Amino acid sequence: MSVSAYSERPAAKAGETDGFSVPWSRPRPRRAVSARLVSLITILILLAAWTIAAQLKLVSPVFLPSPAAVWTKFVVVARDGFVDATLLQHLTASLWRVFAALIAAILVGVPVGLAIGISRIGRGVFDPLLEFLRPIPPLAYLPLIVIWFGIGEPSKILVITIAMLAPVALSTAAGVRGVSRERVDAARSLGATRAQVVRHVILPSALPSILTGLRIALGAGWSTLVAAELVAATRGLGFMIQSAAQFLVTDVVVMGILVIAIIAFALEFVIRRIERVLVPWAGRD
Repeated sequence: MSVSAYSERPAAKAGETDGFSVPWSRPRPRRAVSARLVSLITILILLAAWTIAAQLKLVSPVFLPSPAAVWTKFVVVARDGFVDATLLQHLTASLWRVFAALIAAILVGVPVGLAIGISRIGRGVFDPLLEFLRPIPPLAYLPLIVIWFGIGEPSKILVITIAMLAPVALSTAAGVRGVSRERVDAARSLGATRAQVVRHVILPSALPSILTGLRIALGAGWSTLVAAELVAATRGLGFMIQSAAQFLVTDVVVMGILVIAIIAFALEFVIRRIERVLVPWAGRD
């Protein structure tokens, strides 16, 4: 059969239906599936699997308590407390340490990232230090910090700060290096000084990367919190989890992990909203 048999089909006569144009043969537009709906379904499936495994006792309740038992323990700890403090007091202590460390990481990490992104000297000084600290787990330098700064709150905040510092600084440096050269040249041609270029051009352009670094830093901070609260802590979510683990109170351990996950998710949601307000142009240019 020749190619013309396909390419030169006669036009359909009036009243006749073309087989290639019948309604059922036309491609229908696909409906977009909401990511939130998929996330909700995933969470429900995980909860259902957890409940079924607990009901059928596929795993001992000592190792995997049921969701109902975890919820009951959440109510009890929130009302009566655990290890001499209520859940709110543990949560407040942990939030104070994480936010104090985040502020310290911003005050140090953003200028360091700017120095790395703008100056070759700054890159030569700070980049090796960050690359040295970044792969070291907090438990490795925790004993040294305790020896230097004692067992008080400063040592706990410092451990979390060090874990947060590298993401903030490196994200800031990446954002600075990604600033459009045309914007910098345009500002200089209008008579802007070096400080004005940094303040009005480089920082706003690097702000999306800085906020991304804050999101990564918060995750690193929460993961370091448990290690930081091992040092002579009397309150905190990490301290509560460690104390419960020593006595095999697994429902408190699971409850503490879920509380940390919910708080971290809420902070992530807040930062994303802030990002939409402050940098609505991110990803559009």
